[in-house]
Amino acid sequence: MSRFFALFVAFITTLVMAQAQAEVRVLTSIKPLQQIAAAVQDGVGSPEVLLPPGASPHHYALRPSDVRRVADVELLYWIGPDMEGFLPRVLKGRSKPSVAVQDLPGLHLRHFGEDSHSHDEEGDDHDHDHRPGSLDAHLWLSSVNARVIAAKMAADLSAADPANAARYQRNLRVFGERLDALDARLKKRLSAISGKPFFVFHEAFDYFESAYGLKHTGVFSVAAEVQPGAQHVAAMRKRLQEAGKTCVFSEPPLRPRLAETLTAGLPVTLAELDALGGAAPASAQGYEQLLEKLGNDLAGCLEKL
Repeated sequence: MSRFFALFVAFITTLVMAQAQAEVRVLTSIKPLQQIAAAVQDGVGSPEVLLPPGASPHHYALRPSDVRRVADVELLYWIGPDMEGFLPRVLKGRSKPSVAVQDLPGLHLRHFGEDSHSHDEEGDDHDHDHRPGSLDAHLWLSSVNARVIAAKMAADLSAADPANAARYQRNLRVFGERLDALDARLKKRLSAISGKPFFVFHEAFDYFESAYGLKHTGVFSVAAEVQPGAQHVAAMRKRLQEAGKTCVFSEPPLRPRLAETLTAGLPVTLAELDALGGAAPASAQGYEQLLEKLGNDLAGCLEKL
């Protein structure tokens, strides 16, 4: 009898421990948030991401399987209605915690038109709402904001999974230390290209530029499905001619058709910047790799001017 009781106690103890250590399912809307969550969950769990590679957070259409995932996961993180306009309606039916990180206290937020960046935008050729005064929702490209987001995730995970709370807090501290080192590397690398002219097709990088003393010369914000008029193209080419040797950055996976027409015969280098970190893994150090690649891609082009 005592042997049976001992085995029963051992079984119950194992079951309770397994339940206590069950992974908390975390779902993020976009990959950069998944990378931040991966840093916090390192060694405990693996966060999921809603948008597949190459999908735009501005114009994504949820599949039925996506809706089920949104409903089922314990914790969900998204940027907010200024970025993922497709999510609010679905989230109304969700009973578990959902965090719009754009509303977190302590974030350093930017708004379009708050500085002297030049624009070459025409009419309504915008991919999404970049009107002056509207929130720039590409807030994950600030490591300062990444720390705030990671701290919220660590607090939520610690509450949902107290058995691993110490691990989440340790991961948060290590993440901050890695960001300190990354920030020092990027400042050293990018200080040499401050003031060099470059253009972007999408005004997505202001947080990153502001952190490292960079400023784009102009924005060619033309939606992929919109064919700009000849007058617009001529005005943009004039800006490029005035700039001389310069870089023009588009975003993967597709280079705008306008790029070749716009730069033909000019001393312009076409390159890419990936705000969503498609090439970086969804690992504990994926977020740092996203920012480091942005810095390297910028510097790699501008250093040659």
